[in-house]
Amino acid sequence: MKKITFLLAVMLLSVSLNINAQDDAKRECTIKYNLFKGDFQSKKYDEAYTNWIYLLDNCKDLSVNIYKLGSTLAEDVKKDPALAKRVYEQRLQYFPTKNPAKVHSDYATFLLKNKLASDDEVFAILEKGYSIDPTKMGVKNLYIYFQGVTDRNKDTNPQKVFDTYDDVLESVGKKLDGYAVKLKELSADTIANKKLIYAYSVNSKALGTVESGLDNIISELATCERLIPIYKRDFEVNRDNAVWLKRAVSRMYNKGCQSDALYPELVRAYAEASPSPEAYSFLANVLEDNGDNAGAAQMRQKSFDLETDPLKKAKYKLKFAQSARTRGQLSKARGLAREALNLNPNFGKAYLFIGNLYASSANNCGNSEFEKRMVYVAALRMAQKAKSVDPSISSTASKYIRSYAGNVPDSKLVFTAGVAPGSSFAIKCWIGETVRVPSK
Repeated sequence: MKKITFLLAVMLLSVSLNINAQDDAKRECTIKYNLFKGDFQSKKYDEAYTNWIYLLDNCKDLSVNIYKLGSTLAEDVKKDPALAKRVYEQRLQYFPTKNPAKVHSDYATFLLKNKLASDDEVFAILEKGYSIDPTKMGVKNLYIYFQGVTDRNKDTNPQKVFDTYDDVLESVGKKLDGYAVKLKELSADTIANKKLIYAYSVNSKALGTVESGLDNIISELATCERLIPIYKRDFEVNRDNAVWLKRAVSRMYNKGCQSDALYPELVRAYAEASPSPEAYSFLANVLEDNGDNAGAAQMRQKSFDLETDPLKKAKYKLKFAQSARTRGQLSKARGLAREALNLNPNFGKAYLFIGNLYASSANNCGNSEFEKRMVYVAALRMAQKAKSVDPSISSTASKYIRSYAGNVPDSKLVFTAGVAPGSSFAIKCWIGETVRVPSK
């Protein structure tokens, strides 16, 4: 009995000592963490570094700030790639739920920058981040990830490339819409607002560049000759799959594959599977192609009325404008584009659309070379407006600006026409706009 009592006492003492040791370790971690954080915030990086290394070795799961702040010490202060790599790996291990998509994206950027991993290893990290939440990934990494998917699947599984393209584009679209809403609500009346406007504009421009890059990657792959056989093959299986149908219809529309008999079948199936504003918008085009102009107009109005988001309503209005242009109704097309701008004043694509309407009418809106070239002045003004209000399309707008600027009347033509530089000039025909004669 005495022996049993002795053993129990030893066990209790051992447990007590172990608990005390754990308590001491926790206290030491807390002390070191507070010292580290205080020194870091005071920019005493050498003092902070000593306590941080202790935390990195002994208090790995105490706080995510060990890694959020520590990455600055490793990358910017000590400039130690191996140590920084350890920071990323431990953060993902001990805080896997703390913004993991962004951390994976940042980790991939770090590895690429420092050439610490192969392309396949970087792609695997991006793939993991993308599977968690693509909207949290860096702009450049979305492009790199999609390029990786394309390179690995374009010959063996093009459908995966198309699906990934749609996913990435939807993620980019959500981000762009979010920035558009914020920019629409902000006025540059305070320093804080100006900083936000600048940040949102820079991000929108970067996203717009990615969007353009994605289109360039997929343009060679997504041809009508390749798309139609794939969609014919998979149509019956996906007849009730609204997501698949939406993507198939959108891609065939954007690639100009509407003349194939499969397209109206896909559109009608999409409208049945998803009685949505977007589906009705596509169905309107099919009705119009079949000569049912009244039905098409009714369907377009239905799609517009059902939509509640002003940004999406603006996009529908621009689609209506594009259809009007196809029918040769240029003035109506411009009117619809202007309605889109009333819904979203920062809708640069609507300004570019109007500018393109003008440029395509140059030869029909003047009797002399001077009068015809003055149409490009109006087109140029629209492209410049597009760039100024919508950072996401600044790259595309710049191309149009260069093109239109190269076609405006030069000083010799202005002199020959007997018109004073800087004077007002009324453009003829349906355009009916007044612009300034170039002074250079």
